[in-house]
Amino acid sequence: MRYATLAQAYGKLEATTKRLEMTDILVALFREVPKEEIDKVVYLTQGRVFPDYAGIELGLAEKLAIRGIARATARPDEAIGAAWKASGDLGLVAEEQLRARTQTTLSSEPLTIETVYASLKEIATTAGTGSQERKLQLLADLLNDATPEEARYLARTVVGKMRLGVADMTIVDALAATHATKEDRDRVERAYNVSSDLGEVAAVLARDGLDGLGALHLGRGRPIRAMLAERLETLEEVLERLGECALEYKYDGLRVQAHVGPDRIQLFSRQLEDITGQFPEIVAGLRDALRAKEAIVEGEAVPVDANTGEFLPFQEVSRRRGRKTDVDRMAQDFPVTLFAFDCLLLEGEDLTTRGYRDRRGALERILRETDGVRLATMRTVRELLDAESFFDEALQKGCEGLMAKSLDSTYDAGARGYQWIKFKKEYSAEMSDTIDLVVVGAFAGRGRRAGTYGALLMAAYDAETDVFRTTCKLGTGFDDATLFGLPERLRPHAREERHARVESKLTPDTWFEPAVVLEVRGAELTVSPVHTCARDAVRPGAGLAVRFPRFTGRWRDDKRPEDATSQKELLGMYAGQLKAVRKAA
Repeated sequence: MRYATLAQAYGKLEATTKRLEMTDILVALFREVPKEEIDKVVYLTQGRVFPDYAGIELGLAEKLAIRGIARATARPDEAIGAAWKASGDLGLVAEEQLRARTQTTLSSEPLTIETVYASLKEIATTAGTGSQERKLQLLADLLNDATPEEARYLARTVVGKMRLGVADMTIVDALAATHATKEDRDRVERAYNVSSDLGEVAAVLARDGLDGLGALHLGRGRPIRAMLAERLETLEEVLERLGECALEYKYDGLRVQAHVGPDRIQLFSRQLEDITGQFPEIVAGLRDALRAKEAIVEGEAVPVDANTGEFLPFQEVSRRRGRKTDVDRMAQDFPVTLFAFDCLLLEGEDLTTRGYRDRRGALERILRETDGVRLATMRTVRELLDAESFFDEALQKGCEGLMAKSLDSTYDAGARGYQWIKFKKEYSAEMSDTIDLVVVGAFAGRGRRAGTYGALLMAAYDAETDVFRTTCKLGTGFDDATLFGLPERLRPHAREERHARVESKLTPDTWFEPAVVLEVRGAELTVSPVHTCARDAVRPGAGLAVRFPRFTGRWRDDKRPEDATSQKELLGMYAGQLKAVRKAA
């Protein structure tokens, strides 16, 4: 299949902001793709050549990509760099430079999916002496053979900024419509949630149909997408919904999925990143603590003061993310304890279809507590007084609150529901609890803030439509260093036009793709005619806004934008406010 067909489809995707239209475009594309190439097309559409958990990133440094474009177009590096600074989009720079190129390569041949994928795979995996020159030449060779439209998406792919606005769930919709039916979509999503590999799901579905998806099992070395929780305002509501249930401490740490085998232990984050090298003390602790040859356990990694045994702020563990040096020293200064709360796989048996009580029992049987690995504190309750007592105990220990879990709840990978409910401290009509919102835009600063951003446009996630809807302008809580560092920190996600997955009535000076999550504290939730979060749900034509929002200083790098506070959660919090006001009256 020609790569030009893919580039043409990408052009159509980029031109629309409507999810249904995107799905139709992908369905038309997938119907043209040979079965043996569908996995490659899906990976390329995601902007990668491997699934996330493989830990192999394609993204080239922009300086190297600039040199590749310069080499392919016989233009000076400085000229390409200047054009990039002016547009901010290397894809458009590559396209414009190829259109202006007066001399073509006589030996060039039309690009195919196979050749493009093979070259990108080599770019991603080439290492060692001479690797930079090899990567540079591979990119230049691709661009030499590319049309201007193809060059746009090749350049964007190698720097990891596709700008298509296509979410994974939109690809799931299209795969189901192409190789099954819309009614079978949940089975396709389930296969993705278990395998975390959308390319493999596409290949199996195209080759073997729906029945083939049954072969995609939970397996060691391949992380499962995390099950998520809903939020309720009071413990009374929690017990009304769940009845007798398990309450666990809600730790303020980093969620970790540990894959343990006889010869290897791997740790994955909630974003499916391999973080094994960042936590050597957890790896060592699991070797001592687990009495099983093969298991997948889930827990929360919490930094602990080595002198006092008290929990430390989340920032201490977040400092390790992405670091390749000083990890051993940090592990000694601020050791992390894994508080295990679930067992998903044991000696080859998938436990996710079994109830919580069974999974917790399996975890207790195989785990011998040590300083580095412990069981999450849990209590089964049915009475409100017991729940309130346990909640007070959790807060005294330094936890955020409680996780409530139905005793018969299965582990529904990638799903958010009321089988698991989070209850955090300080819920009240004044909204003293924090929420996690996504940066989707920025407004230019004035006065003392000239030269940086005066406020960020923040959004909550609407899972039903896969859209981010605005809920406040955030301008307080930033120290000077953070404030004036915002443009540089957010620059990789900047774009000239609104992202396809953002719905906003406001027009900021700069748009961003939904990528960065910040922790925010507000005074209360109010009805707003200018924000789109939960529009029409409370009052026709109006949405929900966070009043007096303030940045807490916490960058939620451990969360994907889809893991941010949802529109549904904010609606629940607003309902809780109304209930509290009525009760006080």
